Amino acid sequence: MAKVENLFETVKNNLDLIAPLLSTEYSDKKRFNNIIRRFKKPQDVLKKKLVVKLANGKKKTFQSFRIQHNDARGPFVGGTRYTPNLNEEELKGFAVLESIKTSAFDIPFGGGYGGVVIDRNKIPKRDLERITKLYSQFLAPHIGMWKDIISTNVGTNEETMAWMLESYEKKRKFHSPATFSGKPLVLGGSLGAIEAVGVGAFYILQEYLKHSNLVSRFRKLEIAISGFGKNGYSFAKIAANQGFKIVAVTDSSGGVVKSDGLEVEELKTNKNKFGSLKEVSLMVGMEAIDDRDLLKLPVDIIVIASGGNQITKEIAENIEAKLVLEISDFGLTRETEELLKNKNIEVLPDVLMNTGGLISTHLEWVQNIHGYRWGREDFNSKLRSALIRGFNEIRNVVLEKKISYRQASYYLGLKRIVEAMTLRGRV
Repeated sequence: MAKVENLFETVKNNLDLIAPLLSTEYSDKKRFNNIIRRFKKPQDVLKKKLVVKLANGKKKTFQSFRIQHNDARGPFVGGTRYTPNLNEEELKGFAVLESIKTSAFDIPFGGGYGGVVIDRNKIPKRDLERITKLYSQFLAPHIGMWKDIISTNVGTNEETMAWMLESYEKKRKFHSPATFSGKPLVLGGSLGAIEAVGVGAFYILQEYLKHSNLVSRFRKLEIAISGFGKNGYSFAKIAANQGFKIVAVTDSSGGVVKSDGLEVEELKTNKNKFGSLKEVSLMVGMEAIDDRDLLKLPVDIIVIASGGNQITKEIAENIEAKLVLEISDFGLTRETEELLKNKNIEVLPDVLMNTGGLISTHLEWVQNIHGYRWGREDFNSKLRSALIRGFNEIRNVVLEKKISYRQASYYLGLKRIVEAMTLRGRV
C-alpha cells in the first residue's frame, strides 16, 4: 500500500489547485479569497471521550468526533466511521470532501463526518451498543434532520444507525428518522440503499462509456476489482449482469482470477461460506491472485473499492488498464494520479464514483420527512437520474476548462458553495 497521506491536507491541496481557475469569475478577489480561507476550516469540531462501563464491569474510554464542515447549501451530512486508527485530521478531510460532493451533484446538503476510535471486531456486541448509544447522546444537541444527518461508513451499518436513532429520540423525546440514514427498512430505511454506491458507480461508468472509445461491439470489456465488500460486490454484480466480464477480484486476504470471467454470485456465496477470497481459492481450487498483481492485469478497467492509497508509484507505472474507477475515497494519491495521466489512463475519481451514497442519503431523508417509501425500482431510477445529471454537468466543465474529472468536480462543487456563502453574506 502507498504511503498514507494526510487526508485533510490532500483535500486542501486540491482546493488550492482549483481556486485560481475559479477566481477569474469573481471581480472581488479579496472576498473570494476570504471565502476560500473560511471554506478550508470546519465550522465546528465536536469531540468527546466516551467513558463506558462494559459488560465485564470495567470502564473504558473511547475518543469520539463529529466534524461539521460547511452548511451554506443545507444541513451537514456525512458518514460515521468505527476504526482503531481514526483521527481528527482524517475526519476533516472526509468532511470537506462531502461538502464538495454534495455541491458538485447539487444535493442540498453540506459536509460532515464523524466516528469513534474503536476496533469493533474486538468489542462484544452488547458493549458496542452501549458505546454507540452514548455517542448518539453526545451528538444529540448538535444534530437533527435540518441540522446534521448521520449516515453509515466503515465499521458502521444498519444496526448502528438503529441504536443511534433510538438513543437520539429518547434524548430528544420525539421521533426523527430523517436524522439518520442507512437505517433498517422497518425503521425508515430505503430499498436500494445498501447497493447505492456500487450501483451508482456503474451508472456513471455507463454514462462515461457513451462518450468513450473503449466500447467495442466485438468483445466484452474486462474489469478487475480491488475490494469485494459491499461496494465492490454491488458494482461487480450489476456490471456482470449488464454484460461486462469480471476477470479478477480481491479482498484483504487475497483474491481469485479467471480469464474467461468470474461468476459473481457464486463467488459471493463461496466467500460467505469460507470467510475470505483466499479461502475460496484454496477450497474451490480457483487461481489465486494478490492485490498487487490484480492492479497490473491487462484489463480495460481497474476498480478501486478497497480503501485509500491502494496504488503505489511502482504499481502505477505498471498499470495496463485504460480506465481507473476510484470508488473508495482517497483511493489514489496525487502522485500516482499524475503518473496515470502521463500514461493516458483516465481516472474517474471518488468525488464522482461514490456519490451514489450521498444521493441515497438524500432520498432516504426525503422519504422520512414525507412519511413514505419508494419501491426499489423508483429508488434506483431517481438515483440514476441524479447521478447522470450530475456527471454530465461535471463532464461539461471537463470539456470547457480542459481539466480532469477530479478538478472539474472540485471546480463545480466549490463554485456553488462560493455562491451560497456570498449570497448569505457569510464573508
